[in-house]
Amino acid sequence: MQKALDFLDTHRDVAFATVGDNRPQIRVFQIMKRRDNDLFFATSAKKEVYFQLQQNPAVELLAMEGDLSVRVKGEAHFDVDDTTSQEIYNGNDILKRLYSDYRAMVYFRIPISSMDYYDLQPTPPVLEHYTL
Repeated sequence: MQKALDFLDTHRDVAFATVGDNRPQIRVFQIMKRRDNDLFFATSAKKEVYFQLQQNPAVELLAMEGDLSVRVKGEAHFDVDDTTSQEIYNGNDILKRLYSDYRAMVYFRIPISSMDYYDLQPTPPVLEHYTL
């Protein structure tokens, strides 16, 4: 499992899928921070993704490079403490450029409920599934 978590640490840009209008919706998100098995994110309370997560917190995300990929399933929780929110904001120059204050955003975490690690390089390919 550690190799899958290490992969997420170095591949922060992920395809991030939610459900809206009973249909899957996908966009690119950035993992802002990982603490143990929690992945942290930030968004605007004015964005569609925020409203989707309020209605249905279930998400999947996918990080990929070459023949390696990690898929994560979990649910969004909007209970990120103020200190962590400030750390996320202060550690990301793009957020500081787009938003004048860390409180202009909402922060959420996704505790990993399951994770798949795929490595298509060897024969046979490696598929490891982890349930947390």
